[in-house]
Amino acid sequence: MGNPNEATATAENSLDAATRLPNGWLSRWPWVTFILPMAVYMLVGSCEPKPPPGAGNGPASQVDVGAAESGVQNGLADSEMADEWEEMPAAGGSLFSLPYRYYPYVYTAKIVLTLLAMVLVWPGYQTFPWRVSWLSFAVGGVGVVLWIGLCHLRLEPMVVGPVDRFLGSFIPGLEEGDTPSVGLMSLLGTGERSAFNPLEHLADNPSWAYSFLAIRFLGLALLVPIFEEFFLRGFLMRFVIHEKWWQVPFGSVNRMAILVGTAVPMLMHPGELLASLVWFSMITWLMIRTRNIWDCVIAHAVTNLLLGIYVVTWDQWQLM
Repeated sequence: MGNPNEATATAENSLDAATRLPNGWLSRWPWVTFILPMAVYMLVGSCEPKPPPGAGNGPASQVDVGAAESGVQNGLADSEMADEWEEMPAAGGSLFSLPYRYYPYVYTAKIVLTLLAMVLVWPGYQTFPWRVSWLSFAVGGVGVVLWIGLCHLRLEPMVVGPVDRFLGSFIPGLEEGDTPSVGLMSLLGTGERSAFNPLEHLADNPSWAYSFLAIRFLGLALLVPIFEEFFLRGFLMRFVIHEKWWQVPFGSVNRMAILVGTAVPMLMHPGELLASLVWFSMITWLMIRTRNIWDCVIAHAVTNLLLGIYVVTWDQWQLM
């Protein structure tokens, strides 16, 4: 008869290393590793001022171009219009109505606090063995092309609009001439990016402009890929599989996990619903294929880095 202790040790050793818990206090609260950095990022991010109408570039920022043009016709110079934009309070969706010019300070605070949270839970990240496959770079490269293309096509109103009107038609009491709606179209506007161009808005202080640009890339291409993938795939997609989610080997999925792994990111990117649907589905496929969280992180980082380079090179700040 075998030794029960040996059998237990063998069973434990057979577990994927990613399901192990770190030593110390993080083992008592395993959710902290996966949720804390994301929570800090979202909480501080809720204080960020949103861009005033016309502050960015491209289709997403051209909601109130007519108002900007009328301002110029009334004698406001471009620089005066820029100053007026920067002093305007948040357009909505932020916790505090801060002027737009405070965006770099709030964002910097968000990155610093998130980085501190990530350092705090780093032992939890280290329980996932570090290995990377070439497939993660390929998926990240293809992903950025699809993301940019779908964002520029702006198909969301064409898809969401008919659904919104169809559902709205069931609302009782609609009078003739009323446009049926359940408010889905307004959801698209809540995902507007900051569109803050430091090379323009901080042009009078080049050192701060380029420093903040570096901070943006630090958050975009390094921090966000780590804590977002650990939250979404390390915690949430395993949480819906089993109550003892930390014992679920990484890469295991069921229908609910796949649904959550796509639906939650879409809700986090309401202005880019179709791009989110396609891109996060690709990363879920990569996760199932390699069963390695760092492949998901690298693919995310490659996409975000190339997206940032595209934004700066082609002046497409509405995508950041």
